[in-house]
Amino acid sequence: MAKWLKTTDTLTFAVGDRVARITLARPDKRNALTPASLAELADALLEADDRTDVHAIVLAGAGKDFCAGYDLAGAYAGQGGADEPAYRSTGSSIDDDCWQLEQTQKKTIAMFDLHKPVIAQVHGNCLAGGTDLALMCDMVVAADDARIGFPAARANGTPPQNMFVYHCGPQWAKRLLMTGDWISGRDAARIGLVMESVPAAELTQAVDALARRVALVDADLLAAHKRVVNLSLELQGARTMQRLACELDARAHLSRGPRRTQFRSDMAEHGLKTALRNRDEAFGDGQAKVRDRD
Repeated sequence: MAKWLKTTDTLTFAVGDRVARITLARPDKRNALTPASLAELADALLEADDRTDVHAIVLAGAGKDFCAGYDLAGAYAGQGGADEPAYRSTGSSIDDDCWQLEQTQKKTIAMFDLHKPVIAQVHGNCLAGGTDLALMCDMVVAADDARIGFPAARANGTPPQNMFVYHCGPQWAKRLLMTGDWISGRDAARIGLVMESVPAAELTQAVDALARRVALVDADLLAAHKRVVNLSLELQGARTMQRLACELDARAHLSRGPRRTQFRSDMAEHGLKTALRNRDEAFGDGQAKVRDRD
């Protein structure tokens, strides 16, 4: 039971039994990420890492989804008036694009850098930017019927934060990114993209039990365990790869191919709903499946 609770515009933050539970709380927007929600998430994660009454952290989503991605319909920055300073966050050069992606990544990469372990509790949609969050966590437990993937890879770019290959290997990483297809939580566990999956009705209970078990260990020891594993990932290039992912996403944004061009045109003329429909309809249900051969 939570002994301490704080609510902001975009999340709730509760602490109890040495576990901090951070819950994205924009269910009407499917917990889509905005600059404000990312800033509040980064602050909450840092506070949880700083608190001596917290040994482990759970990241979850309110409502029907964990996180459906970035809020493409939201305004990320306003254009200043003619007599006001110009900011590169509204620029259009490839370096401006890299800069913007890097500023966002500084917040989403926080889970990797914290001393304390973070467990992602994934249900419903975990798409695009949702995977940026989940796959940076130390462990991911998903509902069997969760939908995990990066459909934006079909027309919008490549993940600006990319841990796919480190979780599921090069072939499945390519399979998911080259189609933008999603995979169920159950199949994601089978290929190693997430640690395990459980029936949706049992998800919260399973994650809470795991978090409390982890939190029995002294925080100093947990930090040592996390750092040795993450340093192994860094020796495999994981940290450098995140920087390169931003560069490659910015490069991908320069594509003038028909799918990218159509998406940009649809967004300008018809809005997000039409753009997404035209981007995805050729892919049918868009599900990648692990085939049984019993």
